[in-house]
Amino acid sequence: MIFGGIIPYIPQYRVINRSRNSSGFSTLVCLALLIANILRILFWFGHPFEVPLLIQSIIMIICMLVMLELCIRVKNEMLHSSSMLAPPERKFLDFDMDYFWKWTDFKSYIQFLMLFTLSIGFLTNLFVNSVYFVETLGFLSVFTEAMLAAPQFYRNYVNKSTEGMSLIMVLMWTSGDLFKTIYFIARDSPSQFWLCGMLQVSLDVAVLFQVYIYSSNQNKILK
Repeated sequence: MIFGGIIPYIPQYRVINRSRNSSGFSTLVCLALLIANILRILFWFGHPFEVPLLIQSIIMIICMLVMLELCIRVKNEMLHSSSMLAPPERKFLDFDMDYFWKWTDFKSYIQFLMLFTLSIGFLTNLFVNSVYFVETLGFLSVFTEAMLAAPQFYRNYVNKSTEGMSLIMVLMWTSGDLFKTIYFIARDSPSQFWLCGMLQVSLDVAVLFQVYIYSSNQNKILK
């Protein structure tokens, strides 16, 4: 249970590392999981849940940082190799919303995450005794995680292709989210957890459907 969440990203990491191309994977997936797990850890202070789930969140944050670092490094390699001129640097401290989560250095992502964590952590410390605040925090955590497949779905839709996306990753998403949702229900976890788990499974299935649709279209073109 603790390490199950990071396993789907191993094949995707290998695909990107081998091909030196990260265009098929949406880094917004990393954003969704980083935000969701930071919120879940803060939620624990107001509504303690099982320790394995807390440890899982910490490990997932580490995994997403590793994944994000690879994507940024590979993307920079691609930009520099395809242009005679070095592309302009985009940093978090530029405070340019047009390039939010499109920064060119990994440090900018760390800076944003630290600012986010400190800001929400400060609010949590102030309102930790407020049931409404804590439950909202918990809902936002699981809802954000439930939507993690949405950026990948959108990326596939825009590209009209799932090339560069690991099918094994999505299959593991689906099986893992099914197991997780059943686990939440069986262990009588907060209702936000299993309700959003069902939403997460639905989005996983939608991405799998894209694999079928776009592969069928590609086969027709080849014929």
